Amino acid sequence: MSAAAEPAAILDRPVFIVASPRSGASLLFDTLMRAPKVYSAGAASHQLLEGIDGLHVRARGFDSNRLLAADATPAVAAELARRFDAAARDRDGAPPQRLPFRLLDKTPKHSLRVPFLAQAFPDAQFVYLYRDPRQVLANMLLAWASGKFRTYAGLPGWPRDHWALLLTPGWRALAGKPLADIVAGQWQAATDVLLADLEALAPQRWRVLRYDDFLANPSGEIARLCLALDYGWDRPLNGGVPTAAGEQPTAEDAEVVRRHAADLQRLWPGLQATADRAARLAGL
Repeated sequence: MSAAAEPAAILDRPVFIVASPRSGASLLFDTLMRAPKVYSAGAASHQLLEGIDGLHVRARGFDSNRLLAADATPAVAAELARRFDAAARDRDGAPPQRLPFRLLDKTPKHSLRVPFLAQAFPDAQFVYLYRDPRQVLANMLLAWASGKFRTYAGLPGWPRDHWALLLTPGWRALAGKPLADIVAGQWQAATDVLLADLEALAPQRWRVLRYDDFLANPSGEIARLCLALDYGWDRPLNGGVPTAAGEQPTAEDAEVVRRHAADLQRLWPGLQATADRAARLAGL
């Protein structure tokens, strides 16, 4: 392998946003992408990774989107870095002018891939975006009900016509259950994995941003985060940040949540320990 193929020669301290599904990571990502000399592969990120031999869920028996440190072989890490390099663009749509460059990346599936990413890129940093689980569960319900988040159609062994959002460990046990049970199980599995993986990292490799704090004080929180990540910042957030697309509730959305409210209330005691653990990790 040539020196030019080494991930460290391509990426300098890549930053990965990790969060439970539908936590507002897109809003944080879009805001941080306003920073100068920060690059992203954009919406194609998950395709770049899953296009590498052996990493697509199909090659893994549709077990889940989980990837471990052992999956990040030197060859895989080098190929992923190369793919990021080829796809990366900055806030103005320009590719990197020199190597290594600062990559910013996010996909909900990364909440199951922290050990893989930490192994592939030893200087990687992680930003955990925490949001109130009740808000997240409602957003996940809406994602499933909308039919717009069809991650896998015709998933083997899954009785519904599609699976939405990330494929979590133990998903087969949710087959045939009510939608609220599916969403709750999916959220809990993803969150338990993510919290354990973050706690296993050295403390200096990850930090937390609370979604409510971000909305309440976007300029201050972004300034704090950019300082921690060694990002520059030259575009003030005049007027704050816009509400993420699709987050403005509609009457139809309210009705969907209302229909499943009793089920969510029934399920909450089983989710409480995970919710409390996430809150503690977020400093609440």
